[in-house]
Amino acid sequence: MKLRLVILGSAICAAAFLTSCTREYTCRCTWSHSGAPGLPQGEVKEYPITDTKKGAESKCKNGSHRYEEQGIVTEENCVLF
Repeated sequence: MKLRLVILGSAICAAAFLTSCTREYTCRCTWSHSGAPGLPQGEVKEYPITDTKKGAESKCKNGSHRYEEQGIVTEENCVLF
């Protein structure tokens, strides 16, 4: 009986600990264009990521890219807030 209570208590504590590590973060991506006159100015897009800080940071940074097509360069730089 005591063993069951210890296991149950440990499970509850572990569940509370694991869920408290995940929260909602904001990933902010800025876009910029270069290579030709008249291109639009930079844009900023934000989206939520619910994960641990390390996981959210990884997902957000994976959104950063550089594209080049016909001399026009588009850069997307994403940072976690």
